[in-house]
Amino acid sequence: MSARASSQGAGKRARATRSYMAIIVIGGHSRSVGKTSVVAGLIAAMPAHNWTAFKITQYGHGICSRSGEACDCAAADHSWAISEEKDRSGESDTSRFLVAGATRAWWVRTEQGRLAEAMPTILRRLRESENAILESNSLLKFLRPDLYITVLDPATADFKKSAQEFLDRADAVIVHEAAQIVWQGISLKPVAGRLVFYIHPPEYVTPEITQFVKSKLSYFPPMGIGNFENFG
Repeated sequence: MSARASSQGAGKRARATRSYMAIIVIGGHSRSVGKTSVVAGLIAAMPAHNWTAFKITQYGHGICSRSGEACDCAAADHSWAISEEKDRSGESDTSRFLVAGATRAWWVRTEQGRLAEAMPTILRRLRESENAILESNSLLKFLRPDLYITVLDPATADFKKSAQEFLDRADAVIVHEAAQIVWQGISLKPVAGRLVFYIHPPEYVTPEITQFVKSKLSYFPPMGIGNFENFG
């Protein structure tokens, strides 16, 4: 069984040939719509998969990828950084992944538009994982996961370009119940016909969502090794 990872531009391609490994990507149209809560909820609901969790953060101009703080050091050697979370206080997003039961958690920071530079390291960390769950939209430019779920909140006006770009890749959609839709000029035709799960926070992962994910991953057991080749 194999999954392919592909990149756009410059003809670069990564290929993932793996045995008994699940890769899930959770995206969303804006900040604070519950992506992290969905990742943590799935980790907690499926502990036997021994998840390695990743959070991908892309910063704008003037933000250091090493620290995530404002600075003047946005140079070529600061275009990206990756660090493993060790804290289990639950205060940071990646710490929440550990609290939920993740075996390991990684935080990847890159400058906007430079995620490709971090991909060889991300793929190497994936290769070390039994199963992986990643919080990102832009990662879909480089990776073809087994399952991509996007989280939408109609009451949040912002709609990231990356979320629009990959809507048609979604296997399912998690939608906040909202009395009013404030999106402007956004078409949901790319997800027409997809399975939709409605949520009422603070519950982000319902039993129905968990069952859907388990059913999609049921064709291989919760253990495996990733083998990623030919990226670069």
